[in-house]
Amino acid sequence: MESASVRHRPRVEGGREEEILDATVAVVAELGYDRLTMDAVATAAKASKATLYRRWTTKADLVVDAISRAKGCPVPEDVDTGSLRGDLISMSCGDGGFTAEMPMSVIAGLVTALHRDPELQTAFQERFLAPRLDLTRKVYQRAVARGEIAPDVDVELLSVTLPAVIVHHAYILGVPATDDLVLRVIDNVILPAARGSQAS
Repeated sequence: MESASVRHRPRVEGGREEEILDATVAVVAELGYDRLTMDAVATAAKASKATLYRRWTTKADLVVDAISRAKGCPVPEDVDTGSLRGDLISMSCGDGGFTAEMPMSVIAGLVTALHRDPELQTAFQERFLAPRLDLTRKVYQRAVARGEIAPDVDVELLSVTLPAVIVHHAYILGVPATDDLVLRVIDNVILPAARGSQAS
């Protein structure tokens, strides 16, 4: 839970706050988290550092606020297409999904810092990941209710398999996250695994 001091930070007037957040996302995508500084964001946003510090007390606070609210990184809408396959495609290939350029470039800029910066990790998990994980749980819970997932399947493990495979391809193998790759993982990994022992 955020502290009272964080919840009641003074907002930046007018559209300046959005401009600063957009500039922050662009700097993260370009430089990564480690090389990002308040100076760099202030320069990109044509704002003063004092303005930034009045609203965001730390770099982690600014960056997570920015990526959580950025135009290119929206939380995918909760859709119910009537099938697990349809839900996963809608969630993964639309705005804010794996194939959107900005989310993947932003995550690439953060990934090296997440495992060694506790403040960034906590803020990222609570404010960026949490709503996306909640949506994923709903998708898989509906699939369970529809009988699309066999009783012997580890649903918790299955629900993180698609992003794990996509992230591995993008950041380890250097394979871009395309709609075709997402469909291949869904059709060749997720759906067969969802059938569990019924598939044999």
